[in-house]
Amino acid sequence: MNIEISKEVAELCPELCVLAIRARVNNTPYDETLWKEIAETEQYIRATAKLEDVNKLGPIQATRKAYKKMGKDPNRYRPSAEALHRRIHRNLPLYQINTLVDLINLVSIRSGFSIGGFDADKIVGDLVLGIGRAGESYYGIGRGELNIEGLPVYRDALSGIGTPTSDEERTKINLDTTNLLMLINAYSGQEGLGDSGRWAVNCLKEYVLADDVSIQLITPKLKKVFTCF
Repeated sequence: MNIEISKEVAELCPELCVLAIRARVNNTPYDETLWKEIAETEQYIRATAKLEDVNKLGPIQATRKAYKKMGKDPNRYRPSAEALHRRIHRNLPLYQINTLVDLINLVSIRSGFSIGGFDADKIVGDLVLGIGRAGESYYGIGRGELNIEGLPVYRDALSGIGTPTSDEERTKINLDTTNLLMLINAYSGQEGLGDSGRWAVNCLKEYVLADDVSIQLITPKLKKVFTCF
């Protein structure tokens, strides 16, 4: 699978860096240790930040700016990392889906990056990151039909599969998922991306027994595969 950033996105977001993590995984319905770590992270966020500070976090702020450049109101279609932080500050429970999805949400909360998580076996052909078009069909997970016009969207050979607001139903992760594609989207550039990627890989190995892990850095100007990460 090849992953590319389109020219239209590259021109608007030249600092964008995407870390693509592929792995073979063993998903489970629930992991108690993971949820203890999630609870500790929630407590830390509530103790060290306020709701009004969420939009000031570098990765979240950069994603919101990207939305505005592409013509989307980030207050109506919030990036997933921002939405998760807001739930935490409002003392709303985080969604418990399955271990792999819960893990990805934890990495997003800790890093501030909006992260796409996909069942790689459901992706058809290559992926290109473009901008959503008017009337483009897209069903967000748990959201129904979603207006993705003006949102950054990954498309495979069939249709859109992922935006920073919501991934698409067709390629969603479930308990049968064994091949993962995880896309960490850093509209703020490379700062903090390497550390977040390393931590994500460690979590994958610990909680879903990931092996066959490969990591690729994708920017508008280059692609680099890490043999040691």
